[in-house]
Amino acid sequence: MFNPRPQVRYIAIAGQAPCVVIDDVLLDPRALVAHAAAAQERFAVDPANYYPGPELDLGQEMAFRLDDFFIQHVRRALGAQRTISVAARLALATLPAAALHPLQRLCHRDCADLAPGVGAAAAVVYLFEDARMGGTSFYRPTQGPEHTARLLREAHAGKPRDADGSAYLTASNTHFEQICSIPARFNRAIFYDGEIFHAAQIEAPALLHPAPERGRLTMNGFFRFRKRSA
Repeated sequence: MFNPRPQVRYIAIAGQAPCVVIDDVLLDPRALVAHAAAAQERFAVDPANYYPGPELDLGQEMAFRLDDFFIQHVRRALGAQRTISVAARLALATLPAAALHPLQRLCHRDCADLAPGVGAAAAVVYLFEDARMGGTSFYRPTQGPEHTARLLREAHAGKPRDADGSAYLTASNTHFEQICSIPARFNRAIFYDGEIFHAAQIEAPALLHPAPERGRLTMNGFFRFRKRSA
C-alpha cells in the first residue's frame, strides 16, 4: 500500500525535530478515498479528542502497515527507537468556524501524559485534491508554560480567551507564533513530533464538505515510542 521507494524531505522547524514530508506516499490513494466513501455511515465524532469532524478507525492491520513505514523511513529523524503503540484513522474536517469549541480554535499537541523516555509522533496523509482546504501549521507559545497551560485549561472548559477567536487558527496570535506551515497536496504525508503545537491550516472553512470524496479527508496516524538514547 505504501510507496516502497519514497522521496523523503525534511522541513526544519525552529528549535524542534524536523517535519518529514513524503509525496506520493500511497501507491493507490484513490482506493483509500473510495473506502472512505463506502464507509461514510461508519464515520463518527469522538468528543474526547476534539477533532472538528467525524473519524473512522482503520484497524490494526493498517496501523501496523503505517508503523512499518514509520520504522523504515521516519523514526530516526524524530528520535524514535521502538514503537510502543500506533493507531490509524480516517478523518473528515467538517465543522464551520462558528461551530468550533474554544479548544478547536487553538493549536494543540499529541503528547498528554508521556512517561519519561517516551515520545509521541503523528502523521497526516492528505487525501483531497483542493489544496485550499489546508495543510498543517506548527506553532510555539509566546508566553511562559503556566500561561499556556492556563489558556488550554480555560479553552477545554469552554471559555474563549479572545473575543475575536472564532475561527480556525491559521496565523500567529497573542498566545502562539506560527513557525512553519506545510501546504496540503494530494497523496502527501507529513510526520512530526507530537510534542510540537500544531493545527490544521483551514483558511477557507466554506470549502469543507461532509462527503469523503469531496471534503478535507485525511488519514491520521498516532505513535508512542521509546526515545532513542542520546
